[in-house]
Amino acid sequence: MKTKANILALIIVLAAGPLLLAQEEKKEEAGTERNRIKESGDVLKQILDMPDKGIPKSVLNGAKCVIVMPSVKKVAVGIGGTYGRGVMSCRTGADYNGRWSAPIMMASGGGNIGFQFGGQATDFVIVVMNDQGAKSLLSNKVKLGADASVAAGPVGRTAEASTNASMKAQMLSYSRSRGVFAGVSLSGATLRPDGGANKSIYGREVSGQEIVDGKVPMPPEAGQLVSQLQKTQAAQR
Repeated sequence: MKTKANILALIIVLAAGPLLLAQEEKKEEAGTERNRIKESGDVLKQILDMPDKGIPKSVLNGAKCVIVMPSVKKVAVGIGGTYGRGVMSCRTGADYNGRWSAPIMMASGGGNIGFQFGGQATDFVIVVMNDQGAKSLLSNKVKLGADASVAAGPVGRTAEASTNASMKAQMLSYSRSRGVFAGVSLSGATLRPDGGANKSIYGREVSGQEIVDGKVPMPPEAGQLVSQLQKTQAAQR
């Protein structure tokens, strides 16, 4: 009887093993995505704390969405391929003029996603300047320079006067590597919602528009990211 019981217990353990492993993998994946949200918030804070070299207030005042891609690295040395993952937050409301939303997980790729210094990882920030650009990013894969216009963003207080010309583009892009922050062209890069990561964070398949519409809870890891964006919104009032 003990032998049968032991065999039965072993069968149960073997049968449950893959399920338990899958559950642990999901937990690990969700933890990785949550770290991505936190890291994006840290990067954004550091950049917004650069009063003389950061993103001009006039750019942030007109922003509909902000994308942060921390630690983008080359994945094909000699070819120049790149792949990055980050988050996007958009202002809520029909005209994208409300409070900032919970994060939408994003992925990027392309052979021309800006320059890097000595192979160092590069942080990217993309500011979406109009409704059309925001709508396209919420549901589609967008190729910058083809599906949406993009320009190197102006930097620092001294750039305020020249900002209007740059803001004709749907998106303004920036990079930071080894402490150097500058506007950079991302023409040719692609951006898309990261559906798998969104499902991992929110527990179900959810569209970017649903996230902006407030149909999911705000992840606690997004506190830094959203609070920094809310400060820029409050400052313009």
